[in-house]
Amino acid sequence: MGITKLAELIRTEAPGAVSHKDISDYAGKVIALDTSIIMNQFRTAVPKLKIQSPMTGIFFRTLTFLEHDIKPVFVFDGRPPGEKQAVLEKRAETAGWSSPNRSGAASSQTKDCLQLLKLLGVPIIQAPGDGEALCARLVSEGTADAVASEDMDTLPFGGRVLIRQLNAKKDSEVIEYSLPKILEILKLSQEEFVDLCILLGCDYCDKIVGLGPKRALKLIQDHHTIEQVVLHVNRETHPVPHFWQYQNARKLFLEGACTVAQELAWTEPDEEALVQFLCHTMHVKEHRVRGRLEKFRETREKKRQEREEDRKSGLCRQTRMEDFFRVTRKRKQVTQIDSSCPANRNRSKLK
Repeated sequence: MGITKLAELIRTEAPGAVSHKDISDYAGKVIALDTSIIMNQFRTAVPKLKIQSPMTGIFFRTLTFLEHDIKPVFVFDGRPPGEKQAVLEKRAETAGWSSPNRSGAASSQTKDCLQLLKLLGVPIIQAPGDGEALCARLVSEGTADAVASEDMDTLPFGGRVLIRQLNAKKDSEVIEYSLPKILEILKLSQEEFVDLCILLGCDYCDKIVGLGPKRALKLIQDHHTIEQVVLHVNRETHPVPHFWQYQNARKLFLEGACTVAQELAWTEPDEEALVQFLCHTMHVKEHRVRGRLEKFRETREKKRQEREEDRKSGLCRQTRMEDFFRVTRKRKQVTQIDSSCPANRNRSKLK
């Protein structure tokens, strides 16, 4: 679900925090991807091909990222927090599943996806909890430049840059949200923004019934905390949930995920292994796989030549092949999570 009507609220109240870009604008950038969102998109798009569709979709989309010299980092969900169980059960019921995944153990499809991404040569990170929290932390720590996700949860988790609609469709306009600009325009601290998101409606607790986005924003701007907002709402028209667990939701957003620094590396896709996996295991036609890989190499080289020409003309910086397929060294890098590390609460204002 993400945060209810947050995108709409930002568009109307903080339009200066939203920009529209082209996928080519992210050449050379490290993008953290919420993998569960991508897999669900492909499951929904072609529900009859429950196994093949997500694998072929991720194969094609990842190559699109790579041929644009985008450095994707795929983040996988771990064990969901207990506060999210009610939402997961509702989603499972809607999708026709017998029960939600409470353990965080990888499904057979997730294992297939992990194998595919390894063969494509892109980094993979397993989060201990929600992948969105880790994606946001990667950006806030400087490991990644942005998060690509359709859910808006990245912003209350502290992700400085959120990208939506970063896909393989031609002429698709990418939408970018800047968290520092949102806070500046709305005149909110990160803590106040988190409380606003809880009032709007999130995955971790109930919300005050009947409280619209603009009214919620005004209440937070005037009273700063949920505790104070509760004292200033009409409980007859806006009943406060019994045993409201908003404090737990607030803690989840502000603490996010803790990380252990380590290097990430990108390598060339392994064509023969990809053919073996996709064609003989997933039953994708071989000419589709080899044809797309050939197009990937041609397109990547063409785009690099274009950037080189632009660089010589003074229009942009070149991304060289040796710069792309190397281990990143200038940033703190992350491959796993330490859930026991202390929370980083110093987020009163993001600059």
